[in-house]
Amino acid sequence: MLLDFDAMREVTVPNMNGGEGEIRARMHMVPEGKTIVTRMAPGSSIGNHLQATSFDINYVLSGTGMATCDGVEEELRPGVCHICPPGSMHSIANTGNEELVLFTVVAEQPKEA
Repeated sequence: MLLDFDAMREVTVPNMNGGEGEIRARMHMVPEGKTIVTRMAPGSSIGNHLQATSFDINYVLSGTGMATCDGVEEELRPGVCHICPPGSMHSIANTGNEELVLFTVVAEQPKEA
């Protein structure tokens, strides 16, 4: 399956999970998870939230920022990947002077029988 993010409708989400500013995202969603290209302006953030049932995998395409997962801060820069496992709390902030662009995969975990 080919996903063309340039052809997808971009949505703007203000104060995502209680964060600052707004994020812009192009998403492909299925029951098993989401694939997202996220753009965050300088000073914007995604607030601290629980990854209850999914892995949140964020690969940095451009820009710089900071991710915090269960209280541990991790520097974001192009070429690194921040992973937040199920049951963890995390947030992401654009701490740089340019747009922070992430390629994100949200992989839902199967429910136990």
